[in-house]
Amino acid sequence: MQTADVAASVFVLVIIVVSLLSNVVVLICFLYDPQIRKQVPGLFILNLTFCNLLLSVSSMPLTVVGLITKGHPGGTVFCQLVGFLDTFLLTNSMLTMAALSIDRWVAVVFPLSYHSRIRHRDAVIALGYTWIHSLCFSTVATCLSWLGYHPLYASCTLCNARASGAKAHFIAFNMVLHALTFLLTLVVMCVTYLKVLQVARFHCKRIDVITMQTLVLLVDIHPSVRQRCLDEQRHRRQRATKKISTFIGTFVLCFSPYVITRVLELFYHGPISPHWAVFTKCLAYSKAATDPFVYSLLRHQYRKTCSLLANKILKRNLFNSSSAPWVENHGPHLPKTTTTNEDPHYVKHSVQGRAASL
Repeated sequence: MQTADVAASVFVLVIIVVSLLSNVVVLICFLYDPQIRKQVPGLFILNLTFCNLLLSVSSMPLTVVGLITKGHPGGTVFCQLVGFLDTFLLTNSMLTMAALSIDRWVAVVFPLSYHSRIRHRDAVIALGYTWIHSLCFSTVATCLSWLGYHPLYASCTLCNARASGAKAHFIAFNMVLHALTFLLTLVVMCVTYLKVLQVARFHCKRIDVITMQTLVLLVDIHPSVRQRCLDEQRHRRQRATKKISTFIGTFVLCFSPYVITRVLELFYHGPISPHWAVFTKCLAYSKAATDPFVYSLLRHQYRKTCSLLANKILKRNLFNSSSAPWVENHGPHLPKTTTTNEDPHYVKHSVQGRAASL
């Protein structure tokens, strides 16, 4: 194995581990917190998590095998099944990101009528479209036997060599696929998120005007307090820009090199570096590892749920570790001494704790 193949294999393995752990945490938060389940974006995030998890256990491991063995991982039928999942899951995840951007646009532009415009039924219909859209392209590619092992990407995916007798149809299929998935999602994300940024900046400007008017009236305010208010204004303006840049930037960074290479492969008959092709495929895979942080785990609701789960697990472990020595020293035959509400020491510490919390 060459050094580049070893590095690519390690990179994919890291992506698999991070993707599995982060997406499982998102799934646990969704199942644990009823508030997340009630929210409409939770359905889109659940679908995106499902796609990322399935991609992490199907296509990514076979890419590692292809990089190590430099050969066909599994039989032809098995590779076609993995190629079907690869096409379906990447397409579905892109369209789900477009649906999430539309949901955020409606929530920001129409906040008062959001719950009447976007309901769970509407989210299910949108997800149904993403599944039908993805299944159509994956099924057509499978029926025409255009799926197989592509040595340039070391993975089971759409393969030019399997469409030797129908080059024109294969090119048209790929162009329509990329136009209705990557390009459509990119346009939708840019339009919706830029509109969200515009509205967010407008609201920030109104808040800044009110804050400055208040600061002018408070002539005796301490200079440090005034500076903190100004810093908060600047931080608020920057925060909206960073979020929008993260949504669009991660999508473009992860998917555009792979899509451009696939399109270039259709028209450019010269050699394409396999190291570059594998690198673009790894970038596309890395989106599955970044999605949980971009869309879920960095949000307040998910962080709160993770903190509750972590505290619950730590308290349980501490309780088990503290109760084990007591059982070992005193034996199970001795009764436990319980502390009741009538115990004066208990009442004293309880009152002190409540006073401290106030």
